[in-house]
Amino acid sequence: MENNKIRVGITQGDINGVGYEVILKAFSDPAMLDLCTPIIYGSPKVAAYHRKVMNISTNFSIINSAEEALPERVNIINCSAEEQKVELSKPTTEAGHAAFCALETALSDYKKKLFDVLVTAPINKYTIQSDDFHFSGHTEYIEERVGEGRKALMILLRDDFRVALVTGHIPVNEIPKVLTKELIMEKIEIFHRSLKQDFGIDNPRIALFALNPHAGDEGLIGDEEQTIIAPAIKEMTGRGIQCFGPYPADGFMGAGTYRYFDGILAMYHDQGLIPFKTLAMSEGVNFTAGLPIVRTSPAHGTAYDIAGKGIASESSFRQAIYVALDVYRNRCIEKEISAHPLRKQYYEKRDDSDKLKLDSVDDE
Repeated sequence: MENNKIRVGITQGDINGVGYEVILKAFSDPAMLDLCTPIIYGSPKVAAYHRKVMNISTNFSIINSAEEALPERVNIINCSAEEQKVELSKPTTEAGHAAFCALETALSDYKKKLFDVLVTAPINKYTIQSDDFHFSGHTEYIEERVGEGRKALMILLRDDFRVALVTGHIPVNEIPKVLTKELIMEKIEIFHRSLKQDFGIDNPRIALFALNPHAGDEGLIGDEEQTIIAPAIKEMTGRGIQCFGPYPADGFMGAGTYRYFDGILAMYHDQGLIPFKTLAMSEGVNFTAGLPIVRTSPAHGTAYDIAGKGIASESSFRQAIYVALDVYRNRCIEKEISAHPLRKQYYEKRDDSDKLKLDSVDDE
């Protein structure tokens, strides 16, 4: 494939939701094809159905494999030999199976290095469940399939507003059971590394939310802040990572304190995502940090309530593509820099001559 543009693998998601609508709308702008080569994993027939129902003008080319992807075109690969029935706004097992086939085909191609970044359209986490998919969402499945033993971190972002989660898709009553100092430290480390590698922030500042109301009120309404969260912050600070807190989530957001940090680490799903989606859902992006693969998705779900009406906004999906491209470029830059590091340079503190000293060691 003679194409130097970044190749973006795109999974169709739930065919009864707004996935194809936002995909096709995003690429109705020809300028998108100047930025990347899209490869949609799904069904040409289903894509054509959605295009006709919502009168979207986007054209696409049907290809048999990612190697055939054409630059300056929207490319679609058929991921299932079976006919797929579209029932707009309805959760069906058939739609769940179609979403799984697209995702699995895409991840297989990623392992063959046939595309560079992955953008996933929303799935229904219930209908996709099967003997092959028994995970609580995209993040967990992608971590298992292509994580290479690394741990994932869910980050929701819009511009400089970034919210990550210590715990993700688990029941609320299990949060205190799984929340440990070690887990929080692990997530801080992944978050810090991602802010540097993926977003180019040299010395990021991370704020941590408390678990309990009012940060536990000195143990009056919970002691996790004193026994788990604060010790994790102290240890990671000792390792040179700028992390602060724990802050009561309500006052922190209400006062706008989030503007002074590069990232916020919430203890559980709704604690972080409710304020994020309130402020940034229309252009929010879900980014899976910590893994070798660059994967993003729009911040919204299947949106069954408006599926097929032609009113879904493609803004979040378009932003997901932009973020994937930016992260990929940042990783390439960091890889190039780390492959040929500069010799260490420093001023010897005990030398009053202020002469620049060169370390005798070239590489660390």
